[in-house]
Order: sequence, then structure tokens, then C-alpha cells
Amino acid sequence: MNNQDYPLIFELSKPGRTSHSLPDLDVEETDIESLLDPAYIRSTPPNLPELSELQIIRHYTGLSRRNYGVDSGFYPLGSCTMKYNPKMNEDVIRLEGFSHIHPYQDPESVQGALEVMYDLQTALTEITGMYDVSLQPAAGAQGEWTGLMMIRAFHEGNNDFKRSKVIVPDSAHGTNPASASVAGFEAVTVKTNERGLVDLEDLKRVVDHHTAALMLTNPNTLGLFEEEITEMARIIHDVGGRLYYDGANLNAIMGYTRPGDMGFDVVHLNLHKTFTGPHGGGGPGSGPVGVSEEIARFLPKPVLRKRNNKFELDYDRPHSIGRVKPFYGNFGINVRAYTYIRTMGAEGLKKVSEYAVLNANYMMRRLEPVFKLPYSQHCKHEFVLSGENQKKLGVRTLDIAKRLLDFGYHPPTIYFPINVEEAMMIEPTETEAKETLDGFIDTMIEIADGVKNNPEYVQEAPHTTIVRRMDETRAARKPILKYEF
Repeated sequence: MNNQDYPLIFELSKPGRTSHSLPDLDVEETDIESLLDPAYIRSTPPNLPELSELQIIRHYTGLSRRNYGVDSGFYPLGSCTMKYNPKMNEDVIRLEGFSHIHPYQDPESVQGALEVMYDLQTALTEITGMYDVSLQPAAGAQGEWTGLMMIRAFHEGNNDFKRSKVIVPDSAHGTNPASASVAGFEAVTVKTNERGLVDLEDLKRVVDHHTAALMLTNPNTLGLFEEEITEMARIIHDVGGRLYYDGANLNAIMGYTRPGDMGFDVVHLNLHKTFTGPHGGGGPGSGPVGVSEEIARFLPKPVLRKRNNKFELDYDRPHSIGRVKPFYGNFGINVRAYTYIRTMGAEGLKKVSEYAVLNANYMMRRLEPVFKLPYSQHCKHEFVLSGENQKKLGVRTLDIAKRLLDFGYHPPTIYFPINVEEAMMIEPTETEAKETLDGFIDTMIEIADGVKNNPEYVQEAPHTTIVRRMDETRAARKPILKYEF
């Protein structure tokens, strides 16, 4: 960063400048020391910058221009589904009946809000083909853990205490084995075959009567549909295990097939991905879980129910795994998702899947001659390229990702899935226009040409960003979180 071109806020400070005008105190002053512990009372004023309103506005506007978001550019993060968030959703959540209520209110006074959540549950039940849904989990990873805890409760409810293992494909999201571990299970890996799908013979080898569940994403993280899913369900169910659906990739199949129809017993959804809630920066998230009828009694409580034409939170659930989040889920994201579902309708959600798959296959085929394509069959909503050929010329996938920044693009997911060397995982989503896709494709081709003709320049990227290439390990382990002056 060049501070002469863009001085920091403390360097702009001059004594006497102000950006506020407060009225004189017109109430009796309170004896602060009688209310607060003296340890929490300042003896000197805080060292804050003194600036005009215009300087402050320009400072924060300048910072906002340095940030990258889905509203400012293409964000092709494979597996993370960074797609446009409709502004209608934001308008709806700001309605007073949603934005001015409080979770401690009597349910009688928030019947409209409860009805929206109930209708959202109903819609998600239909979309997934499950028996019942809870909106309580705060995000996808917590939804995974919640689902596995219900599977544990199901087995133990059947006096089956030997279920200690959860099977996870080697291409799975990293949260899958982590969630299994946190839920008290041992994660067992099943291999991927030469077509990028679960190896059925290896699955049969690792399955036994200690198997609690198979966790699976379908389409998988390579963007490929597991064609043998019904056979996998049979293999797991035959030994008494249950099938868990990681719903991160549901946006590839909506309207065409449902996890419940494939044989899954538990599913979690990422409302902040498939259903257009804001996503990134650690949240906000929402990870509802859907379950089959035999597992429904273990849903986290309270459970939202409609009785006698009224909506209520049912706490009388003796078999429940208990509460997994304060109150009843991330209400703001739930309303956004409900708005999106009602706006799109059944046919619209089906179109989402169609365009997500169309865009991904279009990009994949145009980039196939330039980068190695590990799996050549048609993909679903995302695909994975390999930078192996570029690595032979001394340029890593990380270098390609950094070079993309010079062209104003956010890089795709890199080095995942871990079973593809020098992986680049690209998901265009359904919301991007063909012109945007072509621009990104042309840029990737230009970078590939640069690797051949001037690899050193690519290795030193980025060249045009405010912050150049960082020591990412040091930045993560020893971050500087305050301004030094």
C-alpha cells in the first residue's frame, strides 16, 4: 500500500476537526462511578482520530472499493456457491414485521414470522423429499453435526451401541470428517474410482456392522453425479447404517431429483448458498436439516408446529437431541430463502439447476484444451481443472490464482478436492451471463499463454493490486489487527 497515495485515517487527523454535532446534555448526569467498576472507567480520553465528515466518508468509501464481493465481480468459488443475492430479499427482511420483532416475544405476537418459517420448512421438505425439517442449525457445518447426532441417537434408540464409524469419500468437503469426529465417530475414507465417483468395491470393503452412516455429496465435489447412488443406499442400509446428504451442491439438481428419492435419511442444506442468502466472511449462515420419518423424533427442539390454526414452538420432545442453537435458527437468512423460493416457484428452481449445469459445462469444454481435465464426462454445477501442465513449466495453481487478481477476478477454489493435483475448482452458478463467463475464460487462456511465454511474470503476480503477494502462513498465524503509530 502506498500511504502517500492513500493516507491512513490516523495520518489525516488534525486537532480540532470534528464530524459530529451532539446536543447539549438535557438530563441529570448520573453518578457513573456508582454504577460501574472503577477498573472500567477511563482516566484519559481515547486516542481517536479527529476528522471531518467528508474525510471519514472518503476513507470508508475507499476501503469499500478495495473489497471484493459478488456485487462487484465474478466470484467462481467452486463448492462455495458465491452467487448473486437478490435485493428483493433484503427489502423483505427489512419489513417491520420481521426486523422489529424479538425472539423472546410471546409466540402469539409473532404468528406471521412463525408462519413464514413453517412455510419455509414445508417448502424445503418438498424440495428435498424428506419427512420433516428443522431450521435451527446456524450453518452447514452445524447442520452436519446435528444430522450425525440424530443418526447417533437413532442407533442408540435401537439399543445399537456398536455404530462407531462414518464413511466419507476422499473427495468430500473437509467439514464431513470433522463433523464426524466432533459427533464422536471415527471417519473412514472410501476411495474415488477412475471416473471420479465412489468406488463401489471399496465401499463394500469398508462397510461393516460398525458403520453408522455414509456422508455423501451428490453431485460430489468434483461436480459429478453419483450414478450408483441407489446401490450405495442399499449397501449402507443392508448393514443397518444410514445415508447422510451434504446439501452443499443441491443447486445442481433442484427440480430433477431429491435426496429423499435417492435413499438419504438425513440432509442438511445451505440456505446461504443454494437459496441466495449472503455468504462469505464467516457468515451469516443457515443449515436446516431434513430427516426421514424414522429419525424425525430426534430433531432438535423446539420443533415448529401448526396446531388449531396457530403456530407454536413445541418443547415436549423426549427423544430430541436438544437445542443446537439459541432461539430458532438464523431468522434473517430464513426469510431471505423463503422470499427466493416464493419468487422463483417450482419451475424457477428447476431453471436454476438447468442454467447452473449449462454454464459449468460451457466453461469446462472451452477450458479443456488449455488445462488438464481429470474427468471428462459432463459435469453438473461445477468442475475441476488441474494445473499439472503449467506446473511442469514452473507455475503453480497458486500463481495462476494470484494472476487472476490482476484482471479483476476473484480466483476459483484451489487445491481442493485434495485428490486432484494442482486443483482449480470452478463454479459459475446460474446467475452469471455468458459475456461474464467468456471474459473469465479468455482471461484463463491468456494466463495459460503467459505461463508458456513469461512464467516468471505469472510467478510474481499479482502486479496491480493494492496489496501484493503476502506471506499467507505468517498472515494467518501472526496477524496485525491494529494500526501502529
